[in-house]
Amino acid sequence: MKRVGIIAGVIFAACMASGGGAAAVAQAPQAATAREGYAELPGVRIWYKDTGGGGVPVVFMHAATGSSQVWEHQIPAFTAAGYRFIAYDRRGWGRSVIDLTGPQPGTAADDLQALMGYLSIDRFHLVATAAGGSVSLDYALSFPQRLRSVVIANGALGGLQDEEYRELGRRIRSPQLDALPPELRELGPSYRAANPEGTRRWIELERMSRPDGPPSTPQATRNPLVFSLLEMLKTPMLLITGDADLSAPPPLLRLFTARIKNSQTVIIPEAGHSAYWEQPEIFNRAVLEFIRKH
Repeated sequence: MKRVGIIAGVIFAACMASGGGAAAVAQAPQAATAREGYAELPGVRIWYKDTGGGGVPVVFMHAATGSSQVWEHQIPAFTAAGYRFIAYDRRGWGRSVIDLTGPQPGTAADDLQALMGYLSIDRFHLVATAAGGSVSLDYALSFPQRLRSVVIANGALGGLQDEEYRELGRRIRSPQLDALPPELRELGPSYRAANPEGTRRWIELERMSRPDGPPSTPQATRNPLVFSLLEMLKTPMLLITGDADLSAPPPLLRLFTARIKNSQTVIIPEAGHSAYWEQPEIFNRAVLEFIRKH
C-alpha cells in the first residue's frame, strides 16, 4: 500500500506559476466529438457518450448530483491524451429511461457490466465521483478482471458497513449537511467565490440530472461493502478529495487507504466535493498520471 498526496506545495505552486490561483476560473473546454445514444439493456435504456477510437477506454461515472454532462472539463483532456472517453447516465439519472417491463431495480454494477458488453469493451479504467464511488467498489468486487484501475474522487463511500469507518464519518461529517442546498454541499467556498458562472453552470446541470426525482426503489449492491472484502482487491486504486470537502474529508480517505492495498490518496487544494469541476486541470493531471501507470 502506498499513500501519495498531491499537496498544495507542488500543484498549487504550479497553478500560480501558470497565471492563476487555486480558485482561478477554468478555461472553457473545447468540444470533443462523441457518439451519443441509447444502449438497450435489461430494464433500462442507458444514455451514453463515447468518443470511440483505438485508445484505452476510460469510463466516467457521475455522482448522485449530476449526470454524464458534468464531465465537460474531462472529455477534451482525456481524448487529447489518446484515451477513449465514455460517460453515461446511471439508471434513474439524466436521459436514461427505466423500462418497467424489464427487471427492476437491478444493480448499478450489473448496469455498467451490461453497458461494457454493449460497447464491446473488455478492460478499462473506471473514474467515479462521490456516490459513484460505492458503485465502483461494488463493480471492482464483482468484475475485477475488467478493470485496469479505479479512481474514486470525493467518495464519502457511505455504503461501507464497517463500524470503524461509519463512526469516523459521524464524528467529522455534520448531520445538518444534507439540509444545505446542493451547491453549498458540493462546491467549496473558494470556487463559489471566484467562479459565479461555473457555479451557475453546475447548478443547472444538477437540476437537469433528476427530472423525475429519485427512483422509488434504490439499487442495491451485489456485494457487502466491508473492509474484509475490499482488502482483497488487487485493482490499483486512486482516491481523490478536496481539502474543503465536507462529505469526504481527507481523514476518511486516509483510513481507507490504510486498509486497502494498491491504493493512493491525492488531496487537491481549495476544492470541495466536486474536485473534477472545481479544479479540473489539477484533477485531470492527477488522474492521467495515475492511469498511465496501469
